[in-house]
Amino acid sequence: MKEITQLAAELGRRLQVLNAHVTAAESCTGGGISEAITRIPGSSAWFEVGYVTYSNRQKTEQLNVPAELFSTVGAVSREVVEAMVRGAQKKSRAHFAVAVSGVAGPDGGSPSKPVGTVWLAWGVGERMFSEEQHFAGNRDEVRRQTVKAALEGLLRHAAAEISNQG
Repeated sequence: MKEITQLAAELGRRLQVLNAHVTAAESCTGGGISEAITRIPGSSAWFEVGYVTYSNRQKTEQLNVPAELFSTVGAVSREVVEAMVRGAQKKSRAHFAVAVSGVAGPDGGSPSKPVGTVWLAWGVGERMFSEEQHFAGNRDEVRRQTVKAALEGLLRHAAAEISNQG
């Protein structure tokens, strides 16, 4: 918990340097990224909105994720998290966005997507970055590791933006 709070606080400092905002589109973390960010006093200066789109229907309705993706590649996929990022950025007008979708467990895994499989995507303006992670542990541990990875990615991309300005 302390490490995640420190990551969120550092993200806030970097976003304030950039005068930028962030949004989060979450599935498997159920709002954990947004909660970590809003734990920081003054986060309203740089956090725009969080979307908890746990069902596929809500991913489509709230974030404009094409419904056909769920039957072709599944909710836990690069295509879905990248679409979640774009939808969140468009609705919020935030420069930075993160999206996550995964199999936190204890059920729901498959041979191709076992429990602990998580896709993360980060949008920085028009640029998109995504990666698949395989986290170990129980449901809470997978979710915590996902929040941590999401924040670390935002920090990495904010630091790159700061160095590009310098």
